[in-house]
Amino acid sequence: MKTLLILGGGTAGTMMANKLVDQLDRQWQVVVVDPERDHIYQPGLLFLPFGAIREEKMVRERKQTFRKNVIWKRTAIRQMDPKTKQVEFEDGSTHPYDVAIIATGTRIRPDMTPGLEAGPAAGIHDFYTLTGAKALQQALKGFNHGRLVLNVVEMPIKCPVAPLEFLFLADDYFKRRGIREQVELVYATPLDAAFTKPYAAKKLGYLLEEKGIHLETEYMTCEVDTANQRMVSYDERQVGFDLLVSVPTHSGAAFIADSGLGNELDFVPTDRHSLKASDLEDVFVLGDATDLPASKAGSVAHFQAEILTENVLAHINGQALPAAFDGHANCFVETGAGKAMLIDFNYEIEPLPGHFPLAKLGPFRLMHESRINHWGKLAFRPIYWHALLPGRHIPLSPHMQISGKQIIAS
Repeated sequence: MKTLLILGGGTAGTMMANKLVDQLDRQWQVVVVDPERDHIYQPGLLFLPFGAIREEKMVRERKQTFRKNVIWKRTAIRQMDPKTKQVEFEDGSTHPYDVAIIATGTRIRPDMTPGLEAGPAAGIHDFYTLTGAKALQQALKGFNHGRLVLNVVEMPIKCPVAPLEFLFLADDYFKRRGIREQVELVYATPLDAAFTKPYAAKKLGYLLEEKGIHLETEYMTCEVDTANQRMVSYDERQVGFDLLVSVPTHSGAAFIADSGLGNELDFVPTDRHSLKASDLEDVFVLGDATDLPASKAGSVAHFQAEILTENVLAHINGQALPAAFDGHANCFVETGAGKAMLIDFNYEIEPLPGHFPLAKLGPFRLMHESRINHWGKLAFRPIYWHALLPGRHIPLSPHMQISGKQIIAS
């Protein structure tokens, strides 16, 4: 019996297991390794602090997310040895593999910024974990006036637009409570603009200005002074806060560092098109675990999974890898008041105005606030549970389509 070993049972790992288990012949077994009992719908973490989604709608037992014949090994990974093609688990046992897929995502690292680990007791919160989002919900309920700062410590992060979405939703949340004038909203980012891509940065920056959200750019957080409730940057700028919503440094899984497989942030060097691990035989990388210059977002994992399914099957059959990932990302950006914007881009092409998925017909408009875009974001949750995660075919090309988009002169 040969083994396809998938490390990580999040969105990326689960999609790959469910896509491949019925396409491999009987001499192959698909084994997924993940220690967590529950699978969390991560886009819901953005809405939970504002009471816009219930926890039970976001969580399912992991065993319910795998197709029949997928083997789930519920344990943590201690180390991976590509030379012997073995993975060691926390109990000391090992498991060999013939082909491995690393899909262990990211972990937030408040420990990498002095003062950030003080947490809710010091008015510091996050929305990148279920525990963090629930604590932030309680903090927001009791927040009636003062300065709320959202700080991105370092890039890359999961879902790069999520910090902006949080601020737009916070603006709407405080307006609905009738206390927006008593709350100052600040976005402190290491970027030199609201977003990484010029046209999108201009549009999103305008939204921040329109909503009265102060933008503090090129802010590289050095430490959080909890005694005085302020952040200090490497260039000695200080930003005070009454409530700090932090997006801590992200890194890859601990076993990647312990195995010497990653870069300085423990993300695995990956071929940007084939998704093969750059220096490892019979190993592929998927989703947030890669070091690719693509967004660490669910849509990216979905598009990568389409590419990787072809390439893994070709690799197993001794063929050249036929499919190429182009960095395609597609994200709904919640802008508050029941509206959202949609952006679509890849390695080479920035978000542009136009229509999606059908040229001229849409129904979604790109780089434009609308209610239908908001409904599209809400509709994604059932699609996620019933189509995306089970590995069913979704009629969207994994490659970015230029038709229907308006080219912007530089």
